[in-house]
Amino acid sequence: MSDRLANKIALITGAARGIGEATARLFHREEATVIVSDIRDDMGKGVAAGLGTRAEYLHLDVRSEADWQKAATYLSTKYGGVDIVVNNAGITGFLETAGPHDPEHCDLASWDEVHRVNLTGVMLGCKHAIALMRKRGGGSIVNISSRSGIVGIPGAAAYASSKAAVRNHTKSVALYCAEKNYAIRCNSIHPAAIMTPLWDAMLGEGAAREKALRGIEAGIPMGKMGDPLDVAYGALYLASDESKYVTGTELHIDGGILAGAEATPRHD
Repeated sequence: MSDRLANKIALITGAARGIGEATARLFHREEATVIVSDIRDDMGKGVAAGLGTRAEYLHLDVRSEADWQKAATYLSTKYGGVDIVVNNAGITGFLETAGPHDPEHCDLASWDEVHRVNLTGVMLGCKHAIALMRKRGGGSIVNISSRSGIVGIPGAAAYASSKAAVRNHTKSVALYCAEKNYAIRCNSIHPAAIMTPLWDAMLGEGAAREKALRGIEAGIPMGKMGDPLDVAYGALYLASDESKYVTGTELHIDGGILAGAEATPRHD
């Protein structure tokens, strides 16, 4: 255990499981006070309780500005703001909406919902993070985008679009804060092939899951899926003072996928 985040207040959205949970646990280990937020209240409370001191759970639906305002008031009153916000909450839309999600047949309501969570949620997170961080003299915003925000995804157009917008909005926030001399940095992380619950709808179960997994891993230069902790370590660097001269950039955590140029369309 070390103290790379000692005396820092960190809010992490979508922290009840997956990358958010791994990030919350790592940040806590590095001595941050961690606010675990999610809409999965039982799971989120369990994560916070497991961490013990310097951790608490906060219900936060990232789509709702009212929820963000309530959270901001609470964090301002109790902690005098925050030092770190990790905008991690996101959905693919496969489990959460009716779909379909391809460009030709895309369902409008499904498209809107994916963007409300993945993009509007990040916009609101950045907006309120700036105000909270100014109270503490600066801070670091880490937005979780995706490899899908860099390349096209034919079967998940809404997800890809939303994550591409997160990538771009990150740069706008970074430049805005620099122009205003706010001492607030904003960077994005672009994971790919990280084994989280988001993959469940695509991989299936049993033998079909194992076959799909082998197919995916065959296309990863490092030959295997990543772990949520791999992304959490990237977030730790961007959240810590070690990255004090880093803003508006993007960190790819993908086993080398984006280093190559394999882009042959699949023909059904």
